[in-house]
Amino acid sequence: MSTRIAFLKGHGTENDFVIVPDPDNAIELSPAAVAALCDRRAGIGGDGVLHVVRSAAHPEARELAGEAEWFMDYRNGDGSIAEMCGNGVRVFARYLQHAGHVAEGDLTIATRGGVKSVHIAKDGDVTVGMGGARLPEGEVTVRVGERSWPARNVNMGNPHAVAFVADLAHAGDLYSPPPVSPEGAYPDGVNVEFVVDRGPRHVAMRVHERGSGETRSCGTGACAVAVAAARRDGADPAVTGTPATYTVDVPGGRLVITERPDGQIEMTGPAVIVAEGAIDGEWLENALR
Repeated sequence: MSTRIAFLKGHGTENDFVIVPDPDNAIELSPAAVAALCDRRAGIGGDGVLHVVRSAAHPEARELAGEAEWFMDYRNGDGSIAEMCGNGVRVFARYLQHAGHVAEGDLTIATRGGVKSVHIAKDGDVTVGMGGARLPEGEVTVRVGERSWPARNVNMGNPHAVAFVADLAHAGDLYSPPPVSPEGAYPDGVNVEFVVDRGPRHVAMRVHERGSGETRSCGTGACAVAVAAARRDGADPAVTGTPATYTVDVPGGRLVITERPDGQIEMTGPAVIVAEGAIDGEWLENALR
């Protein structure tokens, strides 16, 4: 592989990504290649890769091309494929603006979790329509060491187990996935959020993202946390008829989540492009040996 591959680095509340522009879907990103790029010591470093492809050029998104020109082919840091990444959508939108493909205002982005509506504000914040949450029935328990907690099962296009705890330190180091029971509740793995209260409709969280370990932020996780907190607090917008807005602090910053009475959820937060350059083809080829 003698060619050099363009890349950018960006983050949303410090959930960071390697961005690989590839409009024609000409670059084959194997799981091993993604893992090499995301390696924080031997590679560029990131929680995941945002592969930027025109929807019409990607077999998983062609049918969405009429609704959204661009497809976010998202990969976790270990190379596995994920349905959605909320912070990733914001950074993806910021890249499209940075590259001159879109301007401030409204746009749509195709993901494996469906087409997402996005608004790029003049102040730099990006709002993403995250769709609705599903609340699968059945009790789930999360365990760390000798401690265990009941967890709310929330699906935001990807699965989450939300546990309210007394102290975020109780989550432990989050290097490995916290055990979740019953076994088989999440056959494809799960993102686990640990949550404490900071004030009225204000919470803080830590998260273990499947395939990435603990990350500085998780957009879909923040949405899942807001939904779980609203149900716990008796503030279900479908019942009250009033939108519920929660401020969610993550290690990398702050997100604002609003759930409307129709069930639609919006997430607002920053998105930053940090750098751009070129991946050396020889390095990548050697990294895959």
